[in-house]
Amino acid sequence: MRKNKRHHSKKIGLPPGSLVYVGDAESKQLDAPRVSKISYDASGLVECELPVKELANFKPDPNKKIWLNVHGVHDVKLVKQIGDLFNLHPLVLEDILNTEQRPKLDEFDEYVFLETRLFYYHAESMSTSSEQISLVLGRNFLLTFQERSTGAFEPIRERLRATRAPIRELGVDYLAYALLDSVVDRYFSVLEEVGEASESLEEALLNNPSNAELHSIHQLKHASIELRRAVWPLREVINSLTRNEKGFFKPATMPYLRDVYDHTVNFIESLESIRDTLSGMMDIYMASVSQRVNLEVRALTVVAMLFMPATLIAGIFGMNFHWMPWISDRNGFWWALSIMAGIALLMILIFWRRQWLSSKT
Repeated sequence: MRKNKRHHSKKIGLPPGSLVYVGDAESKQLDAPRVSKISYDASGLVECELPVKELANFKPDPNKKIWLNVHGVHDVKLVKQIGDLFNLHPLVLEDILNTEQRPKLDEFDEYVFLETRLFYYHAESMSTSSEQISLVLGRNFLLTFQERSTGAFEPIRERLRATRAPIRELGVDYLAYALLDSVVDRYFSVLEEVGEASESLEEALLNNPSNAELHSIHQLKHASIELRRAVWPLREVINSLTRNEKGFFKPATMPYLRDVYDHTVNFIESLESIRDTLSGMMDIYMASVSQRVNLEVRALTVVAMLFMPATLIAGIFGMNFHWMPWISDRNGFWWALSIMAGIALLMILIFWRRQWLSSKT
């Protein structure tokens, strides 16, 4: 939280639309900015890297569908240059540079802007990390902005490179759908890993609960909270896209968008089930700890009760009366010990019959 406050403090007092990078470039180890271009139609595809220095001379071909992908939104000058090239609103550029935003949608006359997050699961720490994905969909172009090069969209590129690929015959609206669908599919992949981790954790809790399991529960709960914060607003974003008020999506693409919306609803339901399981595991942990404490207290109670009769007998024979039974008897000491041992054995038998000596009850 302190890092977030320090990042946002850069914008204090600046007017709306001020271009300031908000993010943590150091911890994410962001690479040098890179721009890739894919120009395609039904007959072919041209893919190349655009040097940042030559970006000012780039002119989109109106007869081709263009996908421009930018890695490295921490380069404010690069983002502004692309914004000037495609006449993007300053507030859109500001949102692209703010990598800590929740998923959102803004519709303009010439393009649609939306933001979402791409998640990754780390099994060793049972945690998640994410990066912001920004998309700008125009009539004949698609711009995507990523924080770093992760290969998340490589399957979509492979589909475009394939000979006679059906995706090349469709518009950039279908390409935008395909990218959104890949992001949502990634959510399900992360959710499966979180679900498997929670199942393994539940078995460990039932067998031998420890503080390590408690820490893992908190880690998985935090991961589920992060996923929920990203998917809930994304569902509303996709729902708004299905209304298609500006007409950026063709009728043929609308069923696919509705399918992505159904996937987000399904994901939220599955995520809520895992969250309930994690809450139940916390109850299991507390019950297991309480049961373990009860067993320890019971063991101490049994030991104390075994020695109570012996203490009573020793106390009675320790009284300073002149006339007492077995005071003058040579075997009095052994008689007293025999009585103590007999009572103890009788109590052990009673405890055993009542199953107080079992660690399972």
